[in-house]
Amino acid sequence: MRVFIAIDIDEQIRKGLADLQREMQSKVDIKKSDAKWVNPLVCHLTLKFLGEIKDEQVVDVCSIVADVAGRYENFELEVGTVGYFGGKSARVLWVGAGGDSDELLRLQQDLEQALASAGWPKENRKFSGHLTLCRVRNSRAGFELAQMTEAYRDFKLGTMSADSLCVYQSELTPKGLIYTVLGDYKLQ
Repeated sequence: MRVFIAIDIDEQIRKGLADLQREMQSKVDIKKSDAKWVNPLVCHLTLKFLGEIKDEQVVDVCSIVADVAGRYENFELEVGTVGYFGGKSARVLWVGAGGDSDELLRLQQDLEQALASAGWPKENRKFSGHLTLCRVRNSRAGFELAQMTEAYRDFKLGTMSADSLCVYQSELTPKGLIYTVLGDYKLQ
């Protein structure tokens, strides 16, 4: 099964993401098929993507996540600033989440280290807290969306509380991704 660990977002942030997506879609001249916009109802702040793991490994993953969560207190995250991954053409459009939060970085690094000690490989890329707005399917649309992000550099969506870590199963179906919570571990 495909597994990842994330922080859920609250309803206020979900609504703000939906509003932002509608606004951006109305300002850009791309085809509907050029970008796959993420449904805000399933949006989350991914801390670690494990990929395919064996069913019996879920217990170990949940135990590690529970242990790490137990060492941290709730904290607030700023959500804002639209950016993208890719060169001159965006591949993924996102809103930053907790970019300057020392607590988020420590939590993510602690989680990364605990999982690495148990045998899961460390991520090679530097962690970048973000909420995905869309995945871009062609370079022309990616170029337009990348240019649009300039207007949203100072964008502020609000704050959200990081109060638990969730272990999710991600299942790809013909109707799209289905996320199932395998464990939800409260921060202190």
